[in-house]
Amino acid sequence: MNSATKVGAYAVGLAVVFGGAAGIGKAVGPVGSTAETASHKAGSHQAESHRTGGHSETGGHDQSGGHAAEPAHLPGGLQTSEDGYTLVPRTTTLTPGERTDFTFTVNGPDGRPVTGFEPLHGKRLHLIIARRDLSGFQHLHPTLTAGGVWSVPVTLPKPGVYRFFTDVQPEGARRQLTLGTDITAPGDLRPTPLPKPEKVAKADGYEVRLDGGLTPGKTTELTLTVSKDGEPVTDLQPYLEAYGHLVALRQGDLAYLHVHPEGEPGDGKTKPGPGITFFAEAPSLGAYRLYLDFKHDGEVRTAEFTVHAGDAGVPAQEPGPDHDDRPHTH
Repeated sequence: MNSATKVGAYAVGLAVVFGGAAGIGKAVGPVGSTAETASHKAGSHQAESHRTGGHSETGGHDQSGGHAAEPAHLPGGLQTSEDGYTLVPRTTTLTPGERTDFTFTVNGPDGRPVTGFEPLHGKRLHLIIARRDLSGFQHLHPTLTAGGVWSVPVTLPKPGVYRFFTDVQPEGARRQLTLGTDITAPGDLRPTPLPKPEKVAKADGYEVRLDGGLTPGKTTELTLTVSKDGEPVTDLQPYLEAYGHLVALRQGDLAYLHVHPEGEPGDGKTKPGPGITFFAEAPSLGAYRLYLDFKHDGEVRTAEFTVHAGDAGVPAQEPGPDHDDRPHTH
């Protein structure tokens, strides 16, 4: 089997489906999409409304809070197109280990690149990248150039199939969208097994402790506590209008969720560490990978955790050549 075939034969879905319950503060989840394929119907669920900084991010609800007559939504990131908007990469192949200016557009219902976007947590677009074995996580913020073309330097460290997610809200769109696409880095693929669950993760000299777990169908509390050299960090710096930024990806499909903690810097009650609390709901049994971004001493660092929702003894699905790697980008 040649290198390109090895990469193409590999693709275990990563992803997550969380839905914060109503009234739990600043849990944020761009989780809406129309139905894509019958194979994903079992994982679909009705997204709930979440409020963030004066605007509402909804799935199955209109901006006024009333129910809209819509079909049930899939989690975000399973599609390249949603609500008439389409993610259009200029290339679907990048050379591993090589820094490349990755460019793309978000085309509107008229087929033209969108040039106006609402800010989301201080940025007009968030680009999240992860290889399909849940390794190689990156959180980037592209620059909008002339004609609605987004550009950002990207380095995919190893061969594999990567999922690129964009959190975005075009002007005129009634809600935030998460559009996803697959990008291939050809070469000799060496899948990374999903790390086992641990309560403490190390990140560039820092330790982050995870307290709490995930229960399918139930809202649970996750608290991540940051320390350095054995001492609690009590002066976290705001990053994307919060003291912590959580992305969760579930192994086994391509769903995605972006979650923010309750409270925000400057609200008079939220402390800058050491603990950052999130509320989340896992819709099913399975292995989840959590990525916490936090800022301290002027730098953003990422702590990663594996969490099993439900039975802790459920084995994680390991990447392998027998899994279907066909991109789900309808």
